[in-house]
Amino acid sequence: MNILETLQRLLMDSGFVGFFMDGGWKNLIMIAVACLLLYLGIVKKFEPLLLVGIAFGCLLVNVSNFFVDGASSANALYHPELWSAFLDESSQYYHSYGHIMANGGLLDILYIGVKTGLYPSLIFLGIGAMTDFGPLLSNPKSLLLGAAAQMGVFLAFFGAVCIGFTGNQAASIGIIGGADGPTAIFLTSKLAPELLGPIAIAAYSYMALIPMIQPPLMKLLTTEKERQVSKTEKIIFPIVVSLFVILLLPSTAPLIGCLMLGNLWRECGVTARLSDTVQNALMNIVTVFLGISVGATTVASSFLSLQTLYIVGLGLLAFCFSTIGGLLVGKLMYKLSGGKINPLIGSAGVSAVPMAARVSQIEGQKANPSNFLLMHAMGPNVAGVIGSAIAAGFLLAVFG
Repeated sequence: MNILETLQRLLMDSGFVGFFMDGGWKNLIMIAVACLLLYLGIVKKFEPLLLVGIAFGCLLVNVSNFFVDGASSANALYHPELWSAFLDESSQYYHSYGHIMANGGLLDILYIGVKTGLYPSLIFLGIGAMTDFGPLLSNPKSLLLGAAAQMGVFLAFFGAVCIGFTGNQAASIGIIGGADGPTAIFLTSKLAPELLGPIAIAAYSYMALIPMIQPPLMKLLTTEKERQVSKTEKIIFPIVVSLFVILLLPSTAPLIGCLMLGNLWRECGVTARLSDTVQNALMNIVTVFLGISVGATTVASSFLSLQTLYIVGLGLLAFCFSTIGGLLVGKLMYKLSGGKINPLIGSAGVSAVPMAARVSQIEGQKANPSNFLLMHAMGPNVAGVIGSAIAAGFLLAVFG
């Protein structure tokens, strides 16, 4: 083989040839999208811990698709056709993780943790260890605000059904309204894995944009006018919630079980080392794997579609109506309590902890510098975490 043939072979084996292949422009667009997401995560600090990983996973999978044999190349990091066979009941590889392990790339193997629900459950374990349920226990009425803030989930669900999405897909789109990224990923991986990329990006994007989305709605729906918990209660609470919710909706066991176990480690006083591990080391490790593997699902051929635009629009609608639902019930509680409950804390009923509670605090102090709403808002905020998991469990029980 002469030098010219060697150089020609090297060129043909490289990914640059893919620029000129059919569909190559789609990969270029997705690489540009990945760079935009990296910019938002790094420069604008929009949920950087996860968004940077998702963006880089998107970059990796679309760069690897430039190999001359496309996504089926042995060099590719993610193989959509393997997962299509995994989901095809007529295929000999239906639900065969062994086939994925034997023939998949790096991102295929990491994605198994998403498909099995492992990563979202471990994220909930860390959230439980980081969350103080004290504000919710001291003011149980906060549960109403957390429940009301799930309104957007079901409105977006019906909206998605009306424009042609299947029940499974509509349920996955609706859960974006809970503003809970791990729950959205968990439900979508079970019901509509083909939509995981756009739904995950929409869910985490809207979580990051809470300081922009919620304040206008809070100002529109409210006016200017407008305790201690024992250690025993804090220990009993996660045990009771696990028993009741899991018996009521068994499909919530992975999320609710991990959330409450993490909180029990936090509160019981004898497992400080485990609590610290899941809050820090484990959360960081799982976030790395989750971000990269979710980003890998943003393959150009499936991501660049009208369907993705519908998901983004319906996700925004779900999130807005979830905020509105919490605020309206907050206004009702304000009236019934004779003005003792600030309706702004209703917006914290979505599941983004503690960002939504901080936004309630900021907007409250803009109206009145003497307002200190953070601890009051944490009650509905924590209730929203539980509420979104229950909503996901209900949808999974119906459509799973």
